[in-house]
Amino acid sequence: MSVPVRVCFAARSLIFTFTGRLPIKLPPLTSSFTCTNFLSQLDSFIEANKVINKKKTKVDMAISGSDGENARPRTPTDPDAITTDSLEALQSDEQRKVLDIVDHLRRQGLSGIVELPQLVVCGDQSSGKSSVLEAITEIPFPRNENLCTRFATEIILRRHATSAISTRITPDKSRPEAEQQELRDFARTITDFTQLPGIIAEATKAMGLEEVGETNKAFARDVLTVEISGPLRPQLTLVDLPGLIHSANRMQSEEDVALIQELVLDYMKNPRTIILAVVTAKNDYANQIVLKHCQKIDPSGSRTLGIITKPDTLTEGTANQRSWLDLAQNRDIYFELGWHMVKNRTDTEANKTFSQRNSSERQFFSKGAYLDLPSHCKGIETLRSRLSSLLHDHLKTELPHLKTELMTKLADTTKELKQLGVKRNTAPEQRMFLTDIGQKINEILKAGVRGQYEFAFFGPVNMDAAVDSMENIRRFRAVVQHLNLHFSDRMHSVGNKYRIPTRDGKYDGNDVEADIKALQISSPSEGVGPKRMTRDEAIDWVHRTLERSRGLELPGSFNPLIISQLFREQSTPWKELALAHIENVAGKCKAFVDLVLDVCSPKDIRARLADYCVDAALDQALKNAKNELKKITEDKNRNLMTYNHYFTTKIQQQRKDKFAQILSKAAGAAHVSRVKEETGQTEHYIDPQKLDLDIHAGIEQSMDKFSAEDALDTQIAYYADELKYFINCVSKQVVERHLVNTLDAKVLTPSVVAGLTDQQIGLLAAEPPEVSRSRERLEARKVVLEKGLGIFKEALGGFA
Repeated sequence: MSVPVRVCFAARSLIFTFTGRLPIKLPPLTSSFTCTNFLSQLDSFIEANKVINKKKTKVDMAISGSDGENARPRTPTDPDAITTDSLEALQSDEQRKVLDIVDHLRRQGLSGIVELPQLVVCGDQSSGKSSVLEAITEIPFPRNENLCTRFATEIILRRHATSAISTRITPDKSRPEAEQQELRDFARTITDFTQLPGIIAEATKAMGLEEVGETNKAFARDVLTVEISGPLRPQLTLVDLPGLIHSANRMQSEEDVALIQELVLDYMKNPRTIILAVVTAKNDYANQIVLKHCQKIDPSGSRTLGIITKPDTLTEGTANQRSWLDLAQNRDIYFELGWHMVKNRTDTEANKTFSQRNSSERQFFSKGAYLDLPSHCKGIETLRSRLSSLLHDHLKTELPHLKTELMTKLADTTKELKQLGVKRNTAPEQRMFLTDIGQKINEILKAGVRGQYEFAFFGPVNMDAAVDSMENIRRFRAVVQHLNLHFSDRMHSVGNKYRIPTRDGKYDGNDVEADIKALQISSPSEGVGPKRMTRDEAIDWVHRTLERSRGLELPGSFNPLIISQLFREQSTPWKELALAHIENVAGKCKAFVDLVLDVCSPKDIRARLADYCVDAALDQALKNAKNELKKITEDKNRNLMTYNHYFTTKIQQQRKDKFAQILSKAAGAAHVSRVKEETGQTEHYIDPQKLDLDIHAGIEQSMDKFSAEDALDTQIAYYADELKYFINCVSKQVVERHLVNTLDAKVLTPSVVAGLTDQQIGLLAAEPPEVSRSRERLEARKVVLEKGLGIFKEALGGFA
């Protein structure tokens, strides 16, 4: 019967490809049917095949494209007709499964994210690379007699229900973005291979590669991808690279030499690349650059297969021929994957069909010195078998590593996306984004103000750093408490203009310790602290002030207003001390808020939030605090007023101390000792009359000095009372009321966000263009990586 067939006949080292309707009686197609069993019955048809070839069937006409014997092969409309049978040898069922995984990964776009396994054809210029690739795939590539491949060409064969040939350009990332987009827009679909030369010419022009010699740019780093799909296509990817250039010339500059070497080395260094290193027998292999790079990059040859071309240029029986045969048998330069020898079409055979090319090659290797060359390392058919085996083994080894890399890149991509924060392109997204940020900021600020350090933000305490250092600023309430206590210490130590001793001549506390503390607390801008006075000097200070402030008061008394004058002079440092304190606290508030912003908001909006919602609010808070301090200071400088019993207690205590001092001195002077005559014992007693005289002698006779001393004691008592009040006022009414206690209400509260217009929201929260682009890129990458891992989950189990 007559049936449509497309089968590969193998018998007596010959391979013939039949495609068409042949009058052949086929054996029954059972489940045990194999190509081997089938071929054992086909010897009788070999002669018939020869007859068919002589008669040139319509199918052969379609392949050859002409009735002429030496016509150039032409691709039929169905592109499967040429390559399917030859490349089918590359694929067993198991191999297809493995290659399907890679093909699916490639279709998901993973080739731009991770290095996928591939076959790369590389070699010196004019070494026959493109011819080898053409012989393997049986795809007719256009040739340029003057210049070889000018850019990387990626050939993707994939299985699909519909036959199609499409091309696209992957631009070099170093190009300007506009040029990259223009090249990405390059996409062509053709129906048969006769249109391929025109497409490649278009791509060459699109890359800016004009006619050779017209410009200095002869090569490009862009990649032309030719994707060929069909229902019987195998899954395979091969890359043809520009040939390595030995030296510059009129058509190829030094820049071209460097560019090609860099491009080829990038591909070769990919650990998932199988290197098909092509060397030509026309030149000494020791001088061919590709071998030097292979030995350096892949010294063991674990992923390098050497391919020798143009053996027909060698003279039979010469030492040169023997050296090339030794190389082909891995006896000279050793590659773990070995060597292979093929014979490409000569110039006179350029128009021969692929079948004719293969027949010529078999005939060449069947005689002379090549007859003894092992069959597994010569000829294009056995090369396909070798590629099939090594590609399959290579993929099985690399796919588990590829899966691990995908998982790592997915984790990295997810982390990068998380660092970008939530998506915020629309006004509702932006408003929700700011509301969430504001809530987080509010919670941390409130906890910091209250001293509740439960959030992870607050972290551990740094025991080696100062309490109010930046290392401990997260413990905000502790910092404020520390600063308030420090302010209190400063007020007690350096808040008074004069240091005046008590009646017994002692200063507050230990004299030396007090002086040292005052020096330590004082800053250089504040001098060296209070001026020391003796008791008499202090009384004299008050006396001179009284003299210059007399009114109608009686002698021995003083005008109450003089206490205000003395107090204001003695408390002169208070304002500057308080101002320095609130500015210090305000600085810590700013540092704390900035740190919270750094943690809670993305980097791209921190400056905007600070400018719009933080700095102005904190500046206003400091301004309000200074105004409050001004009011307190003004109150302090008004008429004296106190209802604190401490003041009267202090006055009474001072007077008691004064009388006790007089009494003690008088008692000492009135002390009498005498020896009794009767007993001879010494008797001690106080003479009352003398005591009375001495007490009266201790009473100050000078009215001015009496009033000055009394005024001084009153001022000291009032100063002590007012000092406590002023410290509390500054701490509560200034620091707490205006700077600290409401800190959480000053920064991006929900009410603040709710009151913003969409335009204001956009100005604050919109993503910068570069962030949006990064997000789009990362989201796209994440989708691709997740799909890639999904492919592994479905298919990798048997190969992991």
